[in-house]
Amino acid sequence: MLKSGNKKIHGDTIEMREVAARLCRDYLHGAWKKVTAQSIGFKHISGGLSNHLYHVSLPIDFYDSYEDNKKTVSQEPKDVLIRIYGQTHGEGALEALITESVIFTLLSERGLGPKLHGVFPGGRLEQYINARPLLNTELADPRLSVQIAQKMAALHSMQVPLHKEPTWLWGTIARWLLTCDTKLKSNNLPKKVRELLDNVDLRAESKWLRQRMEQEKSPVVFCHNDMQEGNILLNMDHDKENNPEESQLMIIDFEYCSYNYRGFDIANHFIEWVYDYKEDNYPYYKEDYSNYPTELQRLLFIRAYLNEKGSREQPKKLLKEVEVFTLATNFFWSLWAFINADTSEIPFGYWDYGCSRLTGYLKLKERLSCNLQIKRKVEWLSSE
Repeated sequence: MLKSGNKKIHGDTIEMREVAARLCRDYLHGAWKKVTAQSIGFKHISGGLSNHLYHVSLPIDFYDSYEDNKKTVSQEPKDVLIRIYGQTHGEGALEALITESVIFTLLSERGLGPKLHGVFPGGRLEQYINARPLLNTELADPRLSVQIAQKMAALHSMQVPLHKEPTWLWGTIARWLLTCDTKLKSNNLPKKVRELLDNVDLRAESKWLRQRMEQEKSPVVFCHNDMQEGNILLNMDHDKENNPEESQLMIIDFEYCSYNYRGFDIANHFIEWVYDYKEDNYPYYKEDYSNYPTELQRLLFIRAYLNEKGSREQPKKLLKEVEVFTLATNFFWSLWAFINADTSEIPFGYWDYGCSRLTGYLKLKERLSCNLQIKRKVEWLSSE
């Protein structure tokens, strides 16, 4: 988050326009060197639940004045995206931001993400893409679902110069639990949160979860870890007629990227079908478990994923792995919501969302435990 003195700067304000113009002058070339807060096109756009985003454009009349210098004009972007980071938490927050910038640069160079124009304290300048985030309902579009699976497979096949053990997941959970230890002891917790947490030992659940996930022996790959609809862009300039095979989609927002379990990334995408974040009223999301992908929909995605990787693995084997890792994604995002509640400046029902994800974790844990007991009983009866 940018600051001026002790004042945080974000939103659609005069101060933010000044900051945007200064950043463009400092980090871009050509016509951008002459822009002012009054001359630029400036629009605050949705940045999800973690960042503030701004679309900044070069004014047409300003741009025309540089038409004589065709080389400069052809090289400079007409539009850019300014990303201002939101809240960061814990001692690893700065390291995480640096890591994310490195990942963004690598993906940009490999054509898997937007171009990077500049990095500054508190954010960065990115390529502006004429695209829109997918709608929650579009995740169920078979054609788009296959493309998402292919994008995920390509990401999972990357070799990135980061720690290649799944330490990010467990390290993040450990840091967030430390914050929760203090925060969740408050007497001011909403009633529904207190009633839920009175019956849950988060540290015990974390220990059990790690043991259970490690039993699955899911491959550790380079993961996005947050592939929800808001982080998947649909390119509005896609030429369907001349490039019908070219993907319409681009993956963005790499702040949670790390080496992690394959099952976590796929499970996380599937559970995001349930949550629609385009809700104007509190808690600013809708939850509908009837939207969770059917087995046929999950298998379509998984087969496309395995085909893209050239794997002969049985789809139903991966299907079971993903179901188990749904526990991890629910637990992870419940902690994320709890630590952001009452501190984030982005309007969202964090307490409600945290309770929803934790409840989903507990219900699935109970169902999987029951299924395991039934399976063992059937095996025992069959051996008689």
